[in-house]
Amino acid sequence: MKYILKKIATLIMTLFLVSVAAFVAFQIIPGDVVTSILGTEATEEREEQLREELGLNDPPVTRYINWVGDVVKGDLGESYRFSKNMNEMMPVKELIGDKLPVTLWLAAIAVVLIIVISIPLGVFWAKSKSKVLDAVMGVLTQTAMAIPSFFLGILVTYLFGIVFKWFTPGGYVSYQENFWGFMGYLFFPALSVAIPKIAMTARFLRNSMITEMKGDYVRTAYSKGCNDRRVMYLHVLRNAMMPVITFLGMIIAEIVAGSIVVEQVFGLPGIGRLLISSISTRDFPVVQILILYITFVVIFVYFLVDILYRVIDPRISNK
Repeated sequence: MKYILKKIATLIMTLFLVSVAAFVAFQIIPGDVVTSILGTEATEEREEQLREELGLNDPPVTRYINWVGDVVKGDLGESYRFSKNMNEMMPVKELIGDKLPVTLWLAAIAVVLIIVISIPLGVFWAKSKSKVLDAVMGVLTQTAMAIPSFFLGILVTYLFGIVFKWFTPGGYVSYQENFWGFMGYLFFPALSVAIPKIAMTARFLRNSMITEMKGDYVRTAYSKGCNDRRVMYLHVLRNAMMPVITFLGMIIAEIVAGSIVVEQVFGLPGIGRLLISSISTRDFPVVQILILYITFVVIFVYFLVDILYRVIDPRISNK
């Protein structure tokens, strides 16, 4: 319990520091929010009126305190760019709530693909004694890791969308309209996200297992009469997974935070795409909340990784 409370305190402190950094950064970067909203033809009276409405005339400290207080209460503010109608701005909570499921489902499919494919592949590669297979796998994984994400997305679109016609490029279907059509379309962006991560994870697991297979405890297990399967899966794989779990945590955090390039290539209205458009239009309320979201995801995933460490290796609990 003490460990969990310590981690929660770290999470809160980190979010606080990131919120301060994000708020200060958007106060000093070039660009005028009012001009971005109204354009260059607006009168001074209208500009001043909008500044007052947005609270931009208040001191920075006051604005920060008001913003944090509202966030704690669940009020994430209103977007400067998006609006429900001519007289009502779009609440950031609704805006992100509409985009977040796209990113989360994309991440879920990608993570499942990564785990289901990379771990068996890494184990098979580590067990193989074929130099030809080792060379082929080395070239394939190195190539998969080297291909840029945007180009990989283009290749997937061309191969599966244009050649095989398994999906319609640009034919995104909202999860609110057709959930299974939405999932079917997301599979291919998720595949683009997963391919380099599969190569990285399989390679990392293979190297970790080969290192573990040279350990003294492996020879001891064989001397006690354990067969290859028991040694490989009960001892070697379990120990080899320790560093791999950290690596998978980094990958999961990156994907859940938003796959910006892939969302752009496939035209997905997710968090990553929203972040880029919000930065370019100086939509600071949205950007600040998205930064906090990304920070929370990264810290929370690492918190889960720490807990998983303790489950896999109980010795860590005593340190």
